[in-house]
Amino acid sequence: MGNLTYNLSEKTIQDFVHLYKNNQLNLNPGFQRQSIWRLSDRRKLIDSILQGFPIPSIFLFQRSEREDGGKLIYDVVDGKQRLESIFMFLGLIRGKKFSLRTKLDEEEKIREYNWRSLTPRYEAKVMGYKLQIVEVSGDLAEIELLFIRINSTGKPLTGQEKRHARYYNSQFLKQASKLAERHKVYFMGTGILSQYQIDRMKHIELTSELLASIGREEPINKKAALNRVMSGGNDRENLLSKWSNDFDRVIRILKRIFPRLKETRFRNIPDFYSLFFLFWKLDKSDCVLTDVKRNRQAQDLLIWFSCGVNYTSENTKKGIGTSSDQRLFLEYLHTVRSDTDSFVSRKRRIDILYEIFGDLFEKKDKQRRFTREQRELIWHSTEVKRCAKCKKILSWDNFTIDHIKPWSKAGPTTIDNAQLMCSSCNKIKNNQA
Repeated sequence: MGNLTYNLSEKTIQDFVHLYKNNQLNLNPGFQRQSIWRLSDRRKLIDSILQGFPIPSIFLFQRSEREDGGKLIYDVVDGKQRLESIFMFLGLIRGKKFSLRTKLDEEEKIREYNWRSLTPRYEAKVMGYKLQIVEVSGDLAEIELLFIRINSTGKPLTGQEKRHARYYNSQFLKQASKLAERHKVYFMGTGILSQYQIDRMKHIELTSELLASIGREEPINKKAALNRVMSGGNDRENLLSKWSNDFDRVIRILKRIFPRLKETRFRNIPDFYSLFFLFWKLDKSDCVLTDVKRNRQAQDLLIWFSCGVNYTSENTKKGIGTSSDQRLFLEYLHTVRSDTDSFVSRKRRIDILYEIFGDLFEKKDKQRRFTREQRELIWHSTEVKRCAKCKKILSWDNFTIDHIKPWSKAGPTTIDNAQLMCSSCNKIKNNQA
């Protein structure tokens, strides 16, 4: 960071309000993290300002709106949460106003204050409050490193927040962020992630891992893979679209098959990762994942296996040995107790889950359409050439072949599973048996 320069100055809260209203203050440059302060943190800050206590410096990066000039923009490198809290208290951020309980004068009792209830004296005190400013300049890459360095204290940046600061222009990261936002309600509803974890970008990290695993078609070693995939080139847009469609599809599958996921240990991130990747593999293997009866069995199996692993865990803590029929439970347990996110542990967990679920789901026939030879045999072996559905008389020129048990439900493309049908009825039937 040898080329980084800085100047020290002061700005009042009134100055910052003017910059904010004039769209010259950017609270969310690409490298910034999401808002992570709790309401109690914001109230403490406002109370400090009202009491006249000093607060830490604000770091700003000054740039022009356009390369050829224009109004100055200040990117907030450090101090986003503080400035955001001030603007919330002042009612400048819609739907985010808050109040605080404090005592402003010695003779007064503790009471509730909001911006409108302050006396003119304290309004002036707030608006005239001086904040220490550090204006930095240099290459954007150096500013990003400064952001990471500053935020290594206080509430340190998580691994994903650091990756976001470094690679926020990455197409992969942008796509993972969109997917994570799209499915965050599912992540919270199943108990996989809490609101606080989502505030710390954990949903983006999890989505990135799963998206990268889809791309590589195998589990990834979390520590080694995420930086590599995010720092890659931006020439994978078509692939990213395909991976994203796969991600959405697997989430839909898991929602349908495991509505009680939150009641199991598979709400834990390592377990969920393994379950997700297994069902991605099953889907790619053309397994039929829409059979209601088999899906209910899968839900029951998940609960059984989850309870088995938890029971084994309790026994090992108490020093109670395990029996031979608990082998899979114990093996699975070992993979989540050490080196959880390594390639080896993840692959073993997925293999164990495949032992449980792999034979439950039927596979679609690799041959989707009937061959010319099959069509001829089916035509000539059918005595009355009528549509099996509407009974319309068919000719050689207008008949189609229909799977009696739909191909999408693992019906084989064989003569025994075939019948004549007119094209209209065949289209209407779709995948109905």
